[in-house]
Amino acid sequence: MQTELLVAILAGLGGMLGWGFADFFAKKTIDQIGDIASLAWGHVFGTLTLLTMVFYQMEVRGKEIALPENPQTWIFMIIFGVMQALIYFLVYKGFGKGQVGLLSPVFAAFSGITAVLSIVFFGEIIGGYLLVGLVTIFIGILLVNIDIKAFFSRRLRFTRIPGFKEVAFATLMAGLWTLSWDVFIGGADWLSYTFFMYSFMTFAILVASAVQRVDLFAVKSSIWKFLILIGVCETFAYLAISLGYSATPRTSVVALLSGAFSLPTIILARMFLKEKITLIQTVGSLIIIVGIMMLSVL
Repeated sequence: MQTELLVAILAGLGGMLGWGFADFFAKKTIDQIGDIASLAWGHVFGTLTLLTMVFYQMEVRGKEIALPENPQTWIFMIIFGVMQALIYFLVYKGFGKGQVGLLSPVFAAFSGITAVLSIVFFGEIIGGYLLVGLVTIFIGILLVNIDIKAFFSRRLRFTRIPGFKEVAFATLMAGLWTLSWDVFIGGADWLSYTFFMYSFMTFAILVASAVQRVDLFAVKSSIWKFLILIGVCETFAYLAISLGYSATPRTSVVALLSGAFSLPTIILARMFLKEKITLIQTVGSLIIIVGIMMLSVL
């Protein structure tokens, strides 16, 4: 059990760092070339990174990559890829409208949704920390969106933060996707399944880009390094969580720790993007992060 817990913790931390850095680099590219072009190129480079890893496993290490054995598995793989592409479209659209240091913690709450679904539908046993963590996340989200001046003037209303609607809907979808991916990949070849799912996601993004007539080649030379970094960091995150879900039954640990990716994103955004948020919004963001970390104590 200790080995399983260690694997789950490392997988969750890998997801946290990978997605945290990817979100930061995404914000830098979205401001320059737009959300769809950034999304497309980031995933193209991510697919190439995964392809390189598959080639390394087969040609250098001499290990076979297991292919899905039936049409149903391929269909589910396509569905997972397309659904994840839609989630990313919504998240990038939200990041393009608002501040990544504020919106990223909201999206991080998808891990709490995953935990609730796991408890309700799969009977996962929870302790006191899980309940406290969920309540903490809810309070943090409220603080992020409440207009504190109106609150004290007895006219409670939610602040219309740019990009919040897109990110909030993506959060709900991501919660469902994460739990479903955990069930789907359990005991399977995590590298193979991740590669094919990610490839279908990339293809869906490229098709959507073509339909919307997005110019993917209007990219300045200074932007390419960030697009490559998005792909590399995202690949690292997907491989980490897929390994965790496939090798351990500790769904909550992997999901909730990886959901704390807003921590590195906020630090980087404040250091390099000079983003400014109000004190109460900062507190709300930090509370969301604390809540997610508390949920991982099972």
